[in-house]
Amino acid sequence: MNVSNSRRVVYFFSCDWNYNIQSMRSRVSVVRCPGYESRELSSSIGTALGLIGGIESVLKPGSKVFVKINHLSPGSAPERAIVTHPFFTREVLRLLKDLNMDITVGDDIQFEGEDGYLISGYREMCREIGVRLINLKSEGFREVPCPKGQAVQSVHIAAAALDADGVIDLAKLKTHAFTAFTGAVKNMFGVIPCGLRLKFHSRFPRNEVFSRMLVDVFSCLPPTLTLMDAVTAMEGPGPSGGPPRAVGLVLAGSDAVAVDAVAQTIIGFGPDDILTTRYAAERGLGTAGLESIDVVGERLEDVRMERFRKAALPVRLLERNLPSSLYAFFSGQLIMLPEVAADKCIGCQECFKVCPASAVRMEGGKAWILKRPCIHCLCCHEVCRSNAIKLRQRFLGRLVRFFSSVFKIA
Repeated sequence: MNVSNSRRVVYFFSCDWNYNIQSMRSRVSVVRCPGYESRELSSSIGTALGLIGGIESVLKPGSKVFVKINHLSPGSAPERAIVTHPFFTREVLRLLKDLNMDITVGDDIQFEGEDGYLISGYREMCREIGVRLINLKSEGFREVPCPKGQAVQSVHIAAAALDADGVIDLAKLKTHAFTAFTGAVKNMFGVIPCGLRLKFHSRFPRNEVFSRMLVDVFSCLPPTLTLMDAVTAMEGPGPSGGPPRAVGLVLAGSDAVAVDAVAQTIIGFGPDDILTTRYAAERGLGTAGLESIDVVGERLEDVRMERFRKAALPVRLLERNLPSSLYAFFSGQLIMLPEVAADKCIGCQECFKVCPASAVRMEGGKAWILKRPCIHCLCCHEVCRSNAIKLRQRFLGRLVRFFSSVFKIA
C-alpha cells in the first residue's frame, strides 16, 4: 500500500489524520494582508502558517504535494477575483520549495486553442519559479468510494491528487449564486472531471442535495492544509460575475471546514447558513461552530465586513424561519433564473458548451436560454466572462429577500 492509500485508510477508520479529534479544538489563523505585493504576501502567509504550527506540522519536508487552486474555466485575469491569485499561490509555493517539497499545481479546466492557464498568469508564474502546473485531465482520474456518501457512493478523483502525500487547498473567498458561498470545501469539487461535475449539476438541481454531493466529494480527499486568498474577494453574483471587494486577509488552518466557517462569518454568514459547512461538520469532517474554533491572529470582531453583498439567500434561513409546509414552496421561489443580455453577449459559446441540460441555443451569433429545460444550475453564469448572463428572481423570492434584509432574519 502506498503512502497515499495508507493515509486515506487511517482517515476513514480513525477520522484523525487531518482533523482534530472531537475532544480537541480547531485552529484558524486570520492575518491582515493589504495587497498582492510580494513582500506583503510573504509576511502575511508566513505569519498565518506560523500561527497554526507551520507547514511542517502537517507535512514532512520532501513530501509529494498537490496544490489545488481555484481556477474556473475559461481563464480570467487575476484582478477580477475569479481565481486564486497567482501571486498568492507563488508565495505558498516558495515556502514549499524551501522545504524541498515535490510540488504539482493544478485544477481541472476546459479550454480550446491556447493554454488555459495563460490569461490568469499561472503558466508564467509556475514557469518562473520552476513548479509543475498541470490540467488534471492530463494525468487522468481514478474511481474512489465516498465514505458514508449521501448523494453519491463513489467519484472519480484526479490521480495527481490521490498520489500525493498531502493536498494543499488554496481557496478563494467568493460568494456563489447557487450555494451562496464558495470556499475551501467547494474548491475540492474541482478534483473530479468536468463531465462528472456537469452530470452532478443535472442530477442535483436543488442546493440541499447538491451540497450533500459536494461534501461527499470532499470526504474522499480532505485537504491536509488550507489557505484562503481573502486579500481581494468577490461579492454579489459570484463565483465569476460579481465585483471584486477588498477584504485584506489571509486565512489558514488544517481544518478546511473551520476555515470556511470563519471566512463566511467574516462576510456576514453564520456558520450554519452555508450547507456545505453544516453538512461537513455533521459528518465529522471538520468544525463549524465558532465556539469550538480558536481564531488566532486578528479578532473576528475587528475584521468583519460591513454590507458584503450576497449572491443568494441561504436555504438555512428558510428552514429556521418558515413553517415546514411553506419551506418547499418558498425555497423554489428563491431559485435564480439566468437570462442573456443580448447587448453584452459576444457569442463565445461557452455557456452553450457547458450547459448540462442543453438549455442554451445560439441564434444570430447570440446565446438564448430556454426556460423549460433550464435546471437553474447556473453553470452558464459561472463561465460567462462578458457578464452577459444576468440572474433574476421570481417576485415572491424577491419579497423574501427584501423582508429578510429589512428585519435582519438570519
